[in-house]
Amino acid sequence: MLVSRIPLVVLLLSLLACFSPADAQTSLRTPALINDNDRYAFAMAKLALSYASEKINLQADGGEEKTLPRVMSELESNALDIIWTATDQEKEQEFLPVRIPLYKGMFGYRIFIIHKNNQHKFSNIHTLDDLKIVSLGQGRTWADTKILEANGLNVVKVSKFPSLLYMLDGERFDAFPRGIHEPWGEIESHPQLQLAVEQQLMLVYRMPFYLFVNKNNRPLAQQLEAGLNKAITDGSFDKLFYAEPGVQKVLQFANLKNRKLIELNNPYLTPETPLSRPELWLDIARF
Repeated sequence: MLVSRIPLVVLLLSLLACFSPADAQTSLRTPALINDNDRYAFAMAKLALSYASEKINLQADGGEEKTLPRVMSELESNALDIIWTATDQEKEQEFLPVRIPLYKGMFGYRIFIIHKNNQHKFSNIHTLDDLKIVSLGQGRTWADTKILEANGLNVVKVSKFPSLLYMLDGERFDAFPRGIHEPWGEIESHPQLQLAVEQQLMLVYRMPFYLFVNKNNRPLAQQLEAGLNKAITDGSFDKLFYAEPGVQKVLQFANLKNRKLIELNNPYLTPETPLSRPELWLDIARF
């Protein structure tokens, strides 16, 4: 009886040998890729994981756009494995941040989308106090919303991003501050609205845009951080950054050197923010 089992045992061992650890593939889930920021952050996460010793498949949610609170809830419940968003103290307490600013701090350089007939409202604004006379539209739970309010600015808050563009078109507020890489694509995707990029001003403050993972998934956070650092060292991080469509638009259209800078304080940065690593941050002189 024992002899008859030997061929079966050998067969099973042979089959198991065909599936080495290198063939195993981990699958990780991210939010849906709705806009250029999503596609870029997804590409950065994929780049980071490409340095891992195991094969990792990154799978974006195929569903509709979700609010940031919904996305964060799904990360907390492990329905998602990786998300991306601008950071603040609260998010860094609730989740594990990967403290490599994906946009090199570009989210902290803000220019305005305005109604195309209202450039005159901004012509005599030179200081932070001057800026307080206009109203700024923002997402209710966004990190930069709290920064603007902490600096005494007049903020109109809504829950969903698309509402902001339509409200601006209807002149429900005066300006929509965006990262310097964002306005052109957003205006182009809504040609029916009477929108334009404000021509003279730029807000400046520190606001990193990070990858985040569940608080209990430290190995993944470490893997992402290690991969991004390797990408910075070998130049592939900057190659992806400068190829991003929004960054290309900045190079072509933003006219940053001729804008009036209004500096804001960000009281919500954590002490762990890597401010001492200049290679992680945008050199505005290059634009």
